[in-house]
Amino acid sequence: MAKYIIYFNQQWVGDHSEAWFASRGHLAKAVVAEMKEAGVLVFAGGLVEEIEEAFGADENGKILAPITADGEFIGGLTIIDVPGDAEAKAWGAKVAVACGWPQEIRKFKG
Repeated sequence: MAKYIIYFNQQWVGDHSEAWFASRGHLAKAVVAEMKEAGVLVFAGGLVEEIEEAFGADENGKILAPITADGEFIGGLTIIDVPGDAEAKAWGAKVAVACGWPQEIRKFKG
């Protein structure tokens, strides 16, 4: 088994109405429930959207304002534990469809 992260940058979400966002919530919750039932979910959650509330630390331990090299920042993530790439891609695709925006899928080292 291998762990993968499925995540999106907040900027990938796009502009949508409140009604559109409300229509996605139950779809995302259903995918998370399916992951739990399949025994592959390690963690899933969205992050606070206001980047001003985030903070970072440099290599000397100094606390900084948020670190966003290219202006993009993570909006949410899911960590799964699956046999391999095919399963990770399948779950990533389900998350993307449920959310309505792209997801990146990456394997953890080790």
